[in-house]
Amino acid sequence: MNTARASYNHARAMITVSKEDYLKAIFEAQSEGENVISATLANWLKVSPPAVTMALRRLRRDGLVNVRKDGRVVLTPQGSRIAKSIAVRHHLIERMLTEIFGMPWYKTHEEAERLEHAVSAEFEALLVKKLGRGGSCPHGNHAIVDSPAKRRKAGLTLLSEAEAGESYSVASVYERDAALCELLDRRGLRPGSKFHLRERNYDRTLSLETSAGAIVLGTPAAEKIWVRPIRPGKC
Repeated sequence: MNTARASYNHARAMITVSKEDYLKAIFEAQSEGENVISATLANWLKVSPPAVTMALRRLRRDGLVNVRKDGRVVLTPQGSRIAKSIAVRHHLIERMLTEIFGMPWYKTHEEAERLEHAVSAEFEALLVKKLGRGGSCPHGNHAIVDSPAKRRKAGLTLLSEAEAGESYSVASVYERDAALCELLDRRGLRPGSKFHLRERNYDRTLSLETSAGAIVLGTPAAEKIWVRPIRPGKC
C-alpha cells in the first residue's frame, strides 16, 4: 500500500460514522447554496438541537469545523477534504448499485448512506476504475452537488417555476427523500424522462403529461425537481 493510501485510511479510521454524517451534511448544504447553522443540521440529519450542539463541539475540538459569531458552521480545510471524499464515495456507490446491480434509482440513496461508511480506499479505487470519475448519479446529480446558481447558469430551472405549454426533460431529483423519488418514478418523472407541462393550476398544482399519462403534481414536489427545456424538434 502506498503512503498516500495509507494516510487516507488512517484519517478515515479516526473519524466516526456520526462525524462523517455531519461533515457530509455541512458540505452538501453548502454546495447547494445554504448558509449552514445548527438548525440546518438538525433538519437534514433528523436529530435534536442538543445533539447538534454536542456534535459541533466535538468537530470543533478535532479541527474539522468552525462556528462563526453569526452561528454559521463552516468546514475547515481538513473537514472539507474528508467531507468531499465521503460525497464522492456515496456517488460511486449509487452508480454501482444501478449500473452494475440494477437497483431501482429511487432506492440507491439510502443504501449508499449505509455503505459509504464501510467502503475501503482499495474498493473505492476499483469503483473508479470500473465506473470512471465524474458522471451523474441515478438521481441526476454530480458527486459535488451543483448550487442552484450553477444549475440555472447551465440552463436548468425548477419544475415549480417552469412555463405552462412547454416540454421538458428531468435533469435531476432531490435524492434525500426516497418516498418522493418512488412516487415520482410511478408518475413517470425520473431523471432523463420527458414530459409536457399542460397548465399551472389555481391551487398551485401542476398538470403534466408524462409516460404514465396525465398527472397532477403539488408545489412541494415540483420544488425538488430540476428540469431542462426541450427545444422544438428535440422531443
